[in-house]
Amino acid sequence: MNSPLVSIGLPLALAVIMFGLGLSLTGADFARIAKTPRVVAIALACQLLVLPAAAFGLVLAFDLSPILAVGMMLLAASPGGTTANLFSHLFRGDVALNVSLTAVNSIIAVVTVPVVTNFALGYFEPSGEDGTVGLQLGKVIQVFAIVLVPVGLGMLVRRWRADFADRMDKPVRIGSALTLLLVIVGTIFSESSTLGESIADVGAITVVFCLISLTVGYYLPRLLGVADRQAIACSFEIGIHNSTIAITIAISVLDSTEMAIPAAIYGVLMFPLAAAFGWLITRKKSPVAVS
Repeated sequence: MNSPLVSIGLPLALAVIMFGLGLSLTGADFARIAKTPRVVAIALACQLLVLPAAAFGLVLAFDLSPILAVGMMLLAASPGGTTANLFSHLFRGDVALNVSLTAVNSIIAVVTVPVVTNFALGYFEPSGEDGTVGLQLGKVIQVFAIVLVPVGLGMLVRRWRADFADRMDKPVRIGSALTLLLVIVGTIFSESSTLGESIADVGAITVVFCLISLTVGYYLPRLLGVADRQAIACSFEIGIHNSTIAITIAISVLDSTEMAIPAAIYGVLMFPLAAAFGWLITRKKSPVAVS
């Protein structure tokens, strides 16, 4: 997997996605957090503590191979994706909260992704074709570059040229969705010879992990007194991970296509699961939005 398409194209594609996210963010999104610090703290605790712990327990319970185990932990450490905003909108969640959480998660991920991934690499000790797989300092800096820098540039463009950022919002969202699809399809295709085995290995665990993420993201905030619209937003932000980040780090940074398989399978399965979950928690309420 050392072709230019992977080594250059994949990080570039992720950078475009993160740049598009930055175009939609303003200082007000971060300032809004101060108005709902309790909700943000609950959501972040679920994202940063509960989900990695749940993924670790599932990995041990399903007895995954070391490479796939690290791939699952990398997926669990990945922040919420921009797709969460769409699902939150469809099921009448607090989209403004989603935007704020996405903004915070995009920054925090620069630290949490390397920390969780390094823990998983040290615990499971996977080996690739070239020996032990590792996330050294240089690779940590690379993760920082492909995640945070494009977001920052997008925010600067919005600050200087808000009209341009508004015009580019829809094209970038469509492009990001297509890029995500291509990344997932490309990753699965590259492992087509072992696709059936990969689905058998990680299909069940990714489904369980997705359902746990969505459930924890909704019901834990509700138990702690969070309003329903905000709990819906939390559910999708926590339950819909940015699998593109996990895939990019696995392939381009850690040089392991097999490690990207959990995120690729998850990236396909999360859409119907999130839609079904959204219908279940809103079925006795007003109809979902369609615009």
